[in-house]
Amino acid sequence: MFDPRLLRAFVMIVDCGSFTTAAERLHMTQSTISQQLGRLEDAVGRELIDRAARPVRVTATGERLLGHARRILALQTEALSLLADTSGTTSMRVAMPDDIATPEMVRVFAAFANRHRQVRIDVTTGLSLDLTRRYRGGEFDIVVVKEAAASSDHFATFPEPIAWFASADPGILFSDPLPLVAFPPGGLYRDAMFERIERERRRWYVAFTSSSLQSVLSAVEAGLGLSLLPVGTTKGRKVRQSPDFGMEPPMVVSIYSWERGGLVGELTNEMSGILSARFLDP
Repeated sequence: MFDPRLLRAFVMIVDCGSFTTAAERLHMTQSTISQQLGRLEDAVGRELIDRAARPVRVTATGERLLGHARRILALQTEALSLLADTSGTTSMRVAMPDDIATPEMVRVFAAFANRHRQVRIDVTTGLSLDLTRRYRGGEFDIVVVKEAAASSDHFATFPEPIAWFASADPGILFSDPLPLVAFPPGGLYRDAMFERIERERRRWYVAFTSSSLQSVLSAVEAGLGLSLLPVGTTKGRKVRQSPDFGMEPPMVVSIYSWERGGLVGELTNEMSGILSARFLDP
């Protein structure tokens, strides 16, 4: 492997056509630059510069090495420049349910990343119970979850109205047992749905399951069954509240953060503002 310092001395001598001028530009003595060229020639095993010529010029071997030497030095400069740029070197781990990752929330992430170029925001979406467990285990810096009641260490919490929904098509009627559209096991809405059905002593079965809110809404629109859903997510969808079950006690949407200050605290506060506008503003 060639020492970049020796390659730089060789290229400078060629460009200047003089040991003296090359030494001045590299801020070293003429004897030092001559020694560096000599070490490179020892490594190659042949002379690279015709010292007898005026101005000095490359030998045939030196000419073959020159292009490679320039590329090696250019790559080194590029690597040093890349490493000096801190953009995206600090990871901030954020987690939330899929329907919380709205365009408004993503715009907050974009503005934050533009202000703090060193930050890379890594977002994970999933079911609240799993996200809570992983947050408590230290996997995330900030988490937004849906839960029956907020824990005492929450940063902020907001009520989320939920209700039973069916297809808006009046021709779709459900017989006994009732078909249900549900999230996978471990989902809060799924558990609350089953508890209510059992209290009503109704017969039921799961007709459709998906971890995607959009897929669940589409299944309800198509008439696959009833589902318990956040009221705010049904706007613009072809669904109606079920007259048989109607509203349920609200869940809460809570945001948690391991830090109240610094960059994590700044992003947490901005995310909280988006949640406040969504769940508290009329």
